[in-house]
Amino acid sequence: MLRSKLSVVLALTLATVALLMGGCSSAPLDKTASMTPEQIYADGKEMLSNGSYDKAISLFDKLEGRAAGTLLAQQAQLEKAYAYFKIDQNAQALATLDRFIKLHPASPVLDYAYYFKGVINFNEDLGLFSWFTRQDLSERDQQAAKESFASFKEVVIRFPSSRYALDAKQRMGYIVNLLAQYEVHVARYYYSRGAYLASINRVQQALLDYNDAPVLEDALFILYKCYESLGMPQQRDDAKRVLELNYPQSEYLTSGFKTKSDPWWKLW
Repeated sequence: MLRSKLSVVLALTLATVALLMGGCSSAPLDKTASMTPEQIYADGKEMLSNGSYDKAISLFDKLEGRAAGTLLAQQAQLEKAYAYFKIDQNAQALATLDRFIKLHPASPVLDYAYYFKGVINFNEDLGLFSWFTRQDLSERDQQAAKESFASFKEVVIRFPSSRYALDAKQRMGYIVNLLAQYEVHVARYYYSRGAYLASINRVQQALLDYNDAPVLEDALFILYKCYESLGMPQQRDDAKRVLELNYPQSEYLTSGFKTKSDPWWKLW
């Protein structure tokens, strides 16, 4: 009887071991184990071109570890950031680029890392502007645009000979105009609701930060109207004098606020 029970226990044990071994044997194999770093990179690039971004990210992760300390590993980080960007995981893309910039301050492609970081924030901000009118004007966060500007500025100042410098500079000009338009539009929003001091503060900030933006003609007229509404004739006349000096042909001086115009965010 004892021998019979031992036989049953032994049989169950062997069966369990067999199941476990079977489970282990069915585990996916790491196909990159026998591949060179160059082969892994080539496969990752192929996944990118095919739109298999998740697979590309996995391959570039492996490559980073396999080729640590090499230019190929640096390239893998940048390719991974691009893959994240393509699947709209901008936070991960930016984090990858920030890590790259921190780890490789002397990299020969550092200009691209800054430029790409600027592009990600630039595109994200444009997306936000497209639905901005459905959001309270006083709550719109300009952080993405400001971070984009800062990244492009790094390219222009630190890498003036970079192939990305000209485009970065042009995007900086666009961002400045966009931010100035936003500030002036918010100022008019406050003015239309009788919040004259808040409107004045936004105009003054716009004049200080964006003194070359075309939209400042609008800003000066809003400033003039705010002081007029507050019963402050000296400040009103000062604002009007500055408007006349800088924009002698301004339609605001004869017609006041425009009643029909394109939306403030329409730039073309």
